[in-house]
Amino acid sequence: MRKSLVQDVDFPAEMNGTAPLVRRLIQDRFGVTFSERGVRHLLYRLGFACTRSTYTLAKADPEKQAAFCETFEKQRQRLLQGDIDHILFEDESMIRDYQAIGRTWFPKGQQKVIPTYGKHWGDKLLGILDYESGDILCRHATQYDAKEFLDFLQEIVAHYPGERLVLILDNARIHHAKLIQPFLADHRETLTLLFLPPYSPKLNPIEGLWGWLKSSVIYHVFFKSVQAIIAAVDTFLATISQDPMTIIDRLCVRI
Repeated sequence: MRKSLVQDVDFPAEMNGTAPLVRRLIQDRFGVTFSERGVRHLLYRLGFACTRSTYTLAKADPEKQAAFCETFEKQRQRLLQGDIDHILFEDESMIRDYQAIGRTWFPKGQQKVIPTYGKHWGDKLLGILDYESGDILCRHATQYDAKEFLDFLQEIVAHYPGERLVLILDNARIHHAKLIQPFLADHRETLTLLFLPPYSPKLNPIEGLWGWLKSSVIYHVFFKSVQAIIAAVDTFLATISQDPMTIIDRLCVRI
């Protein structure tokens, strides 16, 4: 079995495989001395790549995810056949300005310096993404509770008057609240909720919107107020909404 952790090859205090560690391993095991550059070339020739790791949610259930994908495909076919009018993906996100440092280009010797204000601001968002059209609808919130979610459901239905909607969302508590049940009963002919399997953010394309928004709006800047963040978020959403095909190509081909 291939060993994947550096702890497995006699470096118990190390978690990150690096060229210097591989150089030491080769020297200790085989008595052969390489330069670090030589080690990197050797690893490339052996088919290794120096890339970032990625996360997966350990509690995710592949069988439930596969079953959801089958259910989604049935809904997609209903959309193509005209049995429903829209498939919408819903989620919430907190846009915090302290997620502010990322890589960017600047002239050598002129590293960008970002003023801070000693406070951290945030903008709570509820949003939907239309799978077919790329339409985005977002709502700013003061808190995440059942009342706010009910208000958003009312806004969604008003945005698509009389149309048949399938709303795909996660299993957050507010999405199952008693407060929203009478509204769902009153709109059962036009609004269907379809819940994602637990721990499955990769099956929700609007998650990509939040990452896109954050990298575009809050990297390399701290905002003086929540209102400033809200204005920047609204400008970003209005700008990308002018080109829905870019939204579709970037976000809606994930499933």
